[in-house]
Amino acid sequence: MTFLRKRAVGAVILALAATAIGAVFSVAQEGGAASTVAPTNSTPPTISGTPKVNETLTADPGKWNGSTPITFTYQWRRCDKDGGSCSNISGATEKTYALKQVDQDNTLRVRVAAKNNDGTAQATSVPSAVVAAATPTPPPVTNGCPSGTGTIQVADLKAPARLLLDRQEVSPGVIGRSTQDITVRFHVSACSGRSVQGALVYSTAVPFQQFSIPAETPTGADGWATMQMHQMSGFPAARQQQLLVIFSRARKSGEDVLAGISTRRLTSFRVDLNS
Repeated sequence: MTFLRKRAVGAVILALAATAIGAVFSVAQEGGAASTVAPTNSTPPTISGTPKVNETLTADPGKWNGSTPITFTYQWRRCDKDGGSCSNISGATEKTYALKQVDQDNTLRVRVAAKNNDGTAQATSVPSAVVAAATPTPPPVTNGCPSGTGTIQVADLKAPARLLLDRQEVSPGVIGRSTQDITVRFHVSACSGRSVQGALVYSTAVPFQQFSIPAETPTGADGWATMQMHQMSGFPAARQQQLLVIFSRARKSGEDVLAGISTRRLTSFRVDLNS
């Protein structure tokens, strides 16, 4: 091979090597310059929930473009009724916000900050509706009656509720001179006629010594208390006695007999001394 020919071949080889090296560097530069994008907002943040004191609002960050991952932080802002004159609410930096009394008659906005490795951007929601007052708490029950219907347990009754002796019965229906034993029954109710179970009923004939005094007797599930009385030397109390008067009392165990929800009543039953 002549000198000139050898020189030409070397030049070609050098040119090819330079092209390859240039391609390698070009690929390396393209890889090192991969595009990076800071966050940009495409759909604004929104607020959901009921705008009422003691309710909770929840923020949605909206839609964002940019290199992932993107993280979000929140700042709730209190504004006037028109959504203006806003100021940050101290400490309100969570995704949710519990509305307080101070928020009433104002609106709320939430400012969302989106951050990735390439930068940070912010977007703010439109204002919420005007915050209404809290739903009033139902007043506590003040009549002393338990809720529901049907028989009441006396333990569930409280003042100012009162027991009521609303019905009474005697057997035999007419008390005669020779009647040795009578059965008296009293019905106890409360709270608009609901039967009361467990009320203690006391009864005695007046004047005393006409009939024996039975022990206090609790009312059953039907509200009735049944007691037996035996004739004593004081009966009849008068030669022409026509009525047997009974004093009765109903009370709640543990309460003063003259206080609490107790009640008292005088009732009378027919007497015929000729029988």
